Amino acid sequence: MSDIALPRPTARDVACGIVLGLNPAAPPPAARPGPAPTPIVALEHAVLPALRRPPCLVSFSGGLDSSLVLAVAARVARHEGLPDPVPVTWRFTGAPRAEESQWQDRLLAELGLGREWQILRAGEDLDLVGPVARRLLARYGPVHPPNLHVHLPIVELARGGSLLTGAGGDQVLAGWRRRPGTLRMRLGLFRARWLRPQPDLFPWLHPRVSRQVRQELRAEQRAEPHRLAGRIAWHLRRRDLSMTRASLAAVAADHDVLAVHPLCDDGFAAALAARRGRLRSPSRRELLADIADAELPPLVVAPRPKATFDEVFFRAATREFIRSWDGTGADETLVDVDALRREWSDWPVSSLTAALVQHLWLAGQRAGRQPTVEAPS
Repeated sequence: MSDIALPRPTARDVACGIVLGLNPAAPPPAARPGPAPTPIVALEHAVLPALRRPPCLVSFSGGLDSSLVLAVAARVARHEGLPDPVPVTWRFTGAPRAEESQWQDRLLAELGLGREWQILRAGEDLDLVGPVARRLLARYGPVHPPNLHVHLPIVELARGGSLLTGAGGDQVLAGWRRRPGTLRMRLGLFRARWLRPQPDLFPWLHPRVSRQVRQELRAEQRAEPHRLAGRIAWHLRRRDLSMTRASLAAVAADHDVLAVHPLCDDGFAAALAARRGRLRSPSRRELLADIADAELPPLVVAPRPKATFDEVFFRAATREFIRSWDGTGADETLVDVDALRREWSDWPVSSLTAALVQHLWLAGQRAGRQPTVEAPS
């Protein structure tokens, strides 16, 4: 196993399904000497180390962030005379909300990268306790995020080379705060937040614990800076993103792979902050248009529906596990076992219980009290 320290989610992280707080060891983005380059030039610098270590695979879903990274990597490879990056894409059966094939096909045709395109196919394979996740859990134990196993087959394909991802895009380019564009939208947001009863996000936790987590979540959302420069620096120090990057780095290092996340790169963060850092709550669409700056095909940053992946990870193996779970492994200072059983009695279950599914499944395996759940062939 890699010598890279693998950060572990705490018992409360697992119980509530959300990683809150800042990583005290994470420094703010490092300042670079001299004038800041444009954001797209900074991204080009960020992808170059991966391109120089072929094969350079790109985890490509067809979403905005992975499309941006792939387009920049293709541009740099051709300019520098390096091998083209290799897009790797999962396609799923029985998961219509995760469908992005139309955008994938169009973008790769636009970029001329279809020849080397690697398409991986999954039905039950990527379930939270399915065969791929079991391999990762057996080697590393519980990690954050609980869907990290989706990258394991991609890392294995990249052995000896490198991997580019769009990790960090949801935080650096989007964040939590939204700037409603009209008075009607602002009134709607006010009603949603203050006039309508808010459901308990964590009904499987003890009421006291649930209240504490909700209060801390609201406090953290309020703490996110409005201005872009502050938002970027703040998110890059959050435990959520720090743990994601460290987990990917550890799995990649075990396979002699260099994992690079250009949207988290210090140089890109500094360039974006220098160019647009004073904006208040800018949207992802605004920032992507500004980053592309007529240097990339318009299709790369064109608006598109955002896919959701619960249908990919909550499949038959998870359904069977939660049906047969005997209570083993729950931290009863945090989790109300009866309430968790109620939450798991209807389908679909809350996606916030994903980490709990894996933690409790692994606890049952270690205690020898849960049968190994095989995904259907």
